[in-house]
Amino acid sequence: MKIVRSYAAGNWHAADGDKGVELRDPTTEEVLARVSAEGLDMAEVVQHARVQGGSALRELSHEARGELLIGMSKAIHAIRDELLELSMKSCGTTRKDSKFDIDGASGTLYHYGALGKELGSGAFLEDGDGEQLGRSSVFWGRHARVPRNGVAVHINAFNFPAWGFAEKAAAAILAGMPVITKPASSTCLVTERCIEAIVDSGVLPDGVLSLICGSVGDLFNHLNGQDVVAFTGSADTGLRIRSHENLLSQSVPVNIEADSLNAAFLGDDVEPGSETWNLMVREVAREVTQKSGQKCTAVRRIFVPDSRRDAFVESFLEEVSSRVTGSPDDETVNMGPLATADQLSSVLDGVNKLKEVADVIHGNGERCDGVGAEAGKGYFFAPTILEARDEGGADVIHDLEVFGPVSTICRYDGSAASAACLNSRGAGTLVTSVYSDSDDWVHDFLRRGGSYSGRFYLGSEKMAPQAPGSGLALPSSLHGGPGRAGGGAELGGLRALDLYSQRIALQGSKRTVETFVRP
Repeated sequence: MKIVRSYAAGNWHAADGDKGVELRDPTTEEVLARVSAEGLDMAEVVQHARVQGGSALRELSHEARGELLIGMSKAIHAIRDELLELSMKSCGTTRKDSKFDIDGASGTLYHYGALGKELGSGAFLEDGDGEQLGRSSVFWGRHARVPRNGVAVHINAFNFPAWGFAEKAAAAILAGMPVITKPASSTCLVTERCIEAIVDSGVLPDGVLSLICGSVGDLFNHLNGQDVVAFTGSADTGLRIRSHENLLSQSVPVNIEADSLNAAFLGDDVEPGSETWNLMVREVAREVTQKSGQKCTAVRRIFVPDSRRDAFVESFLEEVSSRVTGSPDDETVNMGPLATADQLSSVLDGVNKLKEVADVIHGNGERCDGVGAEAGKGYFFAPTILEARDEGGADVIHDLEVFGPVSTICRYDGSAASAACLNSRGAGTLVTSVYSDSDDWVHDFLRRGGSYSGRFYLGSEKMAPQAPGSGLALPSSLHGGPGRAGGGAELGGLRALDLYSQRIALQGSKRTVETFVRP
């Protein structure tokens, strides 16, 4: 049986064959591998990355670091077809959904590599303009950002084993910090193969990129105030990480991207059959079902004006009905199984709780057999749409995220004020989608509720020809959100480097200050 390996301190490491967690094919339930990090010395892993990798990166300019990222991107792209097949088998994603992850990884690495080239030969980042501090410019002040003298520990979710590791690593490496990446065990086969391809390419200096497959053990005990932790996953796990005694005592920066009850709103100006109407129907159906609804940006709450309810439900359910659940190897299938048995159990439990306050209007909320799969096998769950019995929806709809192809339609009065209030009931989201052609409506909504989401996707007739959908986390825009969403932020172009940099204030002669920032 395959043993998933870790890569640390410059070597590949495999635990004993009878150790660890079994990884299963979500379609057939066949055991694919075991994963365990037993035997890794976490103190050595951290020290090697911090000393070897960190020293090497800090000697490089942004442009040179960018070249490393472009090399990583090329290494992943070179085995793209292999990664797609591995993703379909180990993650249960269709080929199209697998592309979303694999191409997102190589694309984001390349994007940050190009940013590095734009930054040029400097190794530090300017932070605003300089200013005179004394009677003349002889005494000059300026802020800059320098790389933290530590290691970036990245703990990623199961749903994006390639893109999740790549988008965090891209920002850290460009900022000048080495990376220890820890993927979710259930889908780590994809991450392992990505790292293997990068290591084999020889593009990175020793210690810049390490991989832990399995438990992190006592890793956090070896971190200090120069290190960084970034986590994507459940709010409960995020709280445990944020509350770790050593991370607190050492003031280690912790960035959390957690559960999010993302919402989509239809403005009351949008007419049935219009371009904006069709855009919402098409995009929200995709955001509910892409990757079997296992996305942090998936739409969990759909708000429709009372006057548009019947027409919207008819259009939306017709679109959702085109989804075929089954084996990713079957050409008729466009939605695969859930990733694990635990995910299936969680979704079934969550739907039962939603059914206490909402009616199922599409699907049945039960496990199903998959097209092209053996009957009774696989973690299959068809798209399930509910409708809240009460206008605006009961509390559980705004409190419980069911991490699968599940969403609840809620009626509201159509006003921007009500929409903003309903959005806030999610207690903080990664992304909120608004579909309206009325700038006044959209602006009123944003003024009232702009602080409750990290990103607003504003769908309209004008942008429809280039609309990518709210689920695409573009590297140039921030990804993160307040409150329930974790309060963190990733991506956003060069803003992503803030987490891995120390902002410093320089006060001295203008020449000394300016030649440091701009050598």
